[in-house]
Amino acid sequence: MVVPCTAQTPVAPEGLQARTAPAAAQAAELPAEVAAAEAAIVALDWKTAEGKLAAYLVAHPEDARALFDAGYAADAQNDLGGAAGYYRRAVKADPKSFEARLSLGLVLARQGKMDEARPELVAATELDAGEAGPAIKARAWRALAQIDRAKDPAEASNDLLEALKLTPETTRDTLLAAELAEAGNQADAAEAAYRRVLAKEQKNTEAEAGLAHVLMGKQQYAEAETLLRGALEQSPDDPALTAELATALVAEDKGEALPLLEKLHEAHPQDANITRMLAEVRAEAGDAAGSDQLYGALLAAKPDDPDLQIAHGQNLIRQQKYQEAFQAFSKATELDAGNADGWSGLAFAASKTGRPSITLHALEMRSKYLPDNPPTYFLWATSYDILKDRKAAISYYHQFLEAAAGKYPDQEWQARQRLLLLEKKP
Repeated sequence: MVVPCTAQTPVAPEGLQARTAPAAAQAAELPAEVAAAEAAIVALDWKTAEGKLAAYLVAHPEDARALFDAGYAADAQNDLGGAAGYYRRAVKADPKSFEARLSLGLVLARQGKMDEARPELVAATELDAGEAGPAIKARAWRALAQIDRAKDPAEASNDLLEALKLTPETTRDTLLAAELAEAGNQADAAEAAYRRVLAKEQKNTEAEAGLAHVLMGKQQYAEAETLLRGALEQSPDDPALTAELATALVAEDKGEALPLLEKLHEAHPQDANITRMLAEVRAEAGDAAGSDQLYGALLAAKPDDPDLQIAHGQNLIRQQKYQEAFQAFSKATELDAGNADGWSGLAFAASKTGRPSITLHALEMRSKYLPDNPPTYFLWATSYDILKDRKAAISYYHQFLEAAAGKYPDQEWQARQRLLLLEKKP
């Protein structure tokens, strides 16, 4: 939910932001071509700056300041490849240049090259920021926090704390802190951070969406729904917010979730997450065939997704297509042997297609991850019964009857009838 902070304006050359033209002393120290280029940069005349710097760098290819200025001009025009090239040359010419290190890290992050960006940003935090001051060094720490948040939320939190030692907390910082807390399973801390933002900005859509997500994790669906409806008033066409609202409505068992998702899917037919959610809601609404049409499309794109295979298999069971369901669950368990739902489905489909040995194997695998329940006790019993293992069948029929406690009348009647026969035998 937090937009990466790396896509920002480039870091201005040292002191450049504070002056409209080179000071006399600086002009005396700088080569005339570089001074003229920097004056053009101040005036946002990028083409003039580029021309002067290109000519100067032909004769002075290792001038760190000129290289940085050329990178800055390219950066400002969103020429990320050109900017990165100049910034790299500037770092090579002067490894202690804070601005070059920081700018190189930021532009690499904007290119999605996070593994290359990170060491440059770390190096920047270890250098003297000079006239740029603590605010610009804090920018390096914040950029690191954005990079680290995906793989190491704890490290990202440390990065953010370093930034806050240098500059006051911003709304963006609080939102990031909330997201990091949520990623670290600290729901209360995340909720508190989102509420701090909303106390200052009542209509902050990011905070409303983030808080709603946390509340749904706590099963506080009604409050989450209220927040999401408010956020959608500000951003009525936001697919992520609409999907979140649909999730809350499904949890509250409100019928408007289905038409909401149908409309969202119609507007975003290629969005796999929306398609998947609609498929789940259709299945829950009893439309197994309509749900499976969507799962079929998803499986065409990702045939090796075990969760999709399981959902497909469950829809086939609902449609009493047991042989096809058996194939789906067989593939799901091959793809992910640790998924208990896959083994549950396979056990049931194998039972329905007359494969008692496979049913028992699937039940045995399932028992590694989940305890037995009345339906699985019944499958154990009937499979052993078919295989003529009288002792095991009797044992599991009794366990089924004890666990069922009147909730499965048809199967309980069958179990009692079988026990009358089995227990009569010597």
